[in-house]
Amino acid sequence: MAMDETMSFTVEKDKNIKAREILKEVHQALVEKGYNPINQIVGYILSGDPTYITSHNNARNLIRQIERDELLEKMVKSYIGLDD
Repeated sequence: MAMDETMSFTVEKDKNIKAREILKEVHQALVEKGYNPINQIVGYILSGDPTYITSHNNARNLIRQIERDELLEKMVKSYIGLDD
């Protein structure tokens, strides 16, 4: 591949559905423990440090099941109205 060509990146639809469900579960666990879920999830995505996510209801292990780039893709699609 030449250095000036654009690489293509795709995520399967099933993975998007799984990412959405996991993110909802993690969000709920963070709310239940009294954290600001948006701040905590953003901290995790930016840093990769799973300690931003509570272990309550297995949320920390759940969020590790999906790649951070998958989470970012899901959020960008949602933000611009291209939800699956």
